[in-house]
Amino acid sequence: MHRNWTGSGRESAWEVGERVSTMTEDPSPARSGSPTSTSVVQGEAMASHQDANARNGRIDRRTALKAAGAMAAMPAMGWTVVVPTRAATAPPTPITPGRAAPSPADWQSLARSLTGDLLEVRSPLDVCRKDPHSARAEAVLENMRNPFFLEEQPGATHTTGWFNAFESAVSPRAIAAENARDIAAAVEFARQHDLKLVVKGTGHDYLGRSSAPNSILVWTHKMRDITVHDDFVPTGGDGAGVPAVTVAAGSRWLETYDAVTNHSGRFVQGGGCTSVGACGGFILGSGFGALSKRFGTGAGNMLEAEVVTADGKVLVVNEFQHSDLFWALRGGGGGTFGIVTRLTLRTHELPKILGGFMGHIKAKNDTAYRELIERFLRFYPDHINNPNWGETVKFTPENTLELSLIFIDLPEEQARKTWQPFLDWIDEHPDDYERDVEIVSVPFKDYWNIDFWLENYPALIQEDPRKDQPAGQFWWKTNDSAVSEYMYGYASRWIPLENFKDPAALARTFFDASRHWNFKLYVNKAMAGAAPEAVERDRRTCINPTVFDAAAWILMQASDTDVFPGVPGHEPDRTKAEILASRVASGIEVIRQATPGAGNYANEADYHEPDWQEAFWGTHYPRLLAIKKRYDPTGMFQTHHSVGSES
Repeated sequence: MHRNWTGSGRESAWEVGERVSTMTEDPSPARSGSPTSTSVVQGEAMASHQDANARNGRIDRRTALKAAGAMAAMPAMGWTVVVPTRAATAPPTPITPGRAAPSPADWQSLARSLTGDLLEVRSPLDVCRKDPHSARAEAVLENMRNPFFLEEQPGATHTTGWFNAFESAVSPRAIAAENARDIAAAVEFARQHDLKLVVKGTGHDYLGRSSAPNSILVWTHKMRDITVHDDFVPTGGDGAGVPAVTVAAGSRWLETYDAVTNHSGRFVQGGGCTSVGACGGFILGSGFGALSKRFGTGAGNMLEAEVVTADGKVLVVNEFQHSDLFWALRGGGGGTFGIVTRLTLRTHELPKILGGFMGHIKAKNDTAYRELIERFLRFYPDHINNPNWGETVKFTPENTLELSLIFIDLPEEQARKTWQPFLDWIDEHPDDYERDVEIVSVPFKDYWNIDFWLENYPALIQEDPRKDQPAGQFWWKTNDSAVSEYMYGYASRWIPLENFKDPAALARTFFDASRHWNFKLYVNKAMAGAAPEAVERDRRTCINPTVFDAAAWILMQASDTDVFPGVPGHEPDRTKAEILASRVASGIEVIRQATPGAGNYANEADYHEPDWQEAFWGTHYPRLLAIKKRYDPTGMFQTHHSVGSES
């Protein structure tokens, strides 16, 4: 049995993009071409594939979600960078521009072949650059702080730029795809005309992989269908089915949690930011969530995918068919092996309790702070590094530990007892420390229920303030800093469990790193200490195997949310950028030196990550590169620091 939620894919009145019906000028964007009849027929057949045993039902989608733990969202932007090769296996040869640009007739032919629209795209910031003091410009800048506004724009992403790396770029043309056939047509057009192709669902990508200059954009915003299954069996498989959810390429966690948790009483492992896509780079890049120590990564929970490959074919991949490509999609990165049109993810029994442990502990001098860090690192492995805990502890230059942790299925009193010995030690040293912490818990079933948060904790969420928007569209206030974010520096690293065996040495490392800049320790974005069944699932993915030896993940970040390159009054401050970029680089280098070979999470990494192939995929990289060459021999799908991008 399954139940369908059909997304409206409605356009905002602010959407900047014009449908292409006739053209008189010759646009010379990036990559596109007209689909062959074979590709379109294949796409239609695959897109209409349904489980023969399924029974359809429909309920109106209620855009109400849930809020509680602070979880990171992932922004997105533009550019493709060529880097030196290091792999033993030869990378695929990239497409080299040189053929004739598409004619107006070619574009018109493409437009006629689509179910969706072919758009001419402009940046919503154009008015701010041309008339920065106008009321309309002010309204646009206000809306640029709204994640739902951003993803309604084919010419916008959640990251506005990265210092000394890229600025978010606008594709001159976008295909507002509505099904796999449209995407296959886009791929075939790009292949025929030798055009740069980029893919964007919601536009969350720190490394700028969902935009590029002089490109054609496949925009999956309108593909919002969600189907909840009671007993999903992968195509070609046999045996008993499992509870699952199928999400189309433009689906967001907002609607996905609403369908799975609010309406079906189940849990799906996803991201914490409601506006992040549920069928895109988050999952394809592994997809750590707040509860990954209990449920594993999003990639580990993937059961099946539908993907358009570089030859324009639409394939259904799983462990029973095209298993090599399925393995590569489970952590090998978005926009690399093809364009995923839908994913099916395992769902889980819903936990009963969701709790939060929040506050801060302040050391009054450097010596006390070193001791506080060491005390925490001794406490962490036996008390926090387990399937019940997730989220962050922040280490600051001001000698403070900022606690923003969540827990599941622990009674509040038990969670309090877990921390009591640590807090008692703090209280025994009033001359050295002061603290302000609290523990709260709520029913887990209300995690994504907007009505619950509005009634009980309204300060934690932000409703979409625009008129005529779907009811219940909200985001966590803690995600404000990830909306229209400009990066000065952003770097991360897994911390092996082995390092915790010498807490004094690790404390020195953390203290020294905190002198450069603040950083967060994430409990949930590493797999040592995770539930055995979660580890077993994730070992079947292509995530760097070093993650299974890592007890935590470190993120060091400096960014602003009021920086828009090219907009008067909002340009990056180069002096500030150089200072902050240097601090982050120096701080993360302290961490790297203490963790040789530790590796990193590819979705949230330094744009300038050294030896990125080893850091992101470790021993899996040669196999991933071979699969890339098999399914994309000409390198049509290229993004920054993606498999095969050495070329």
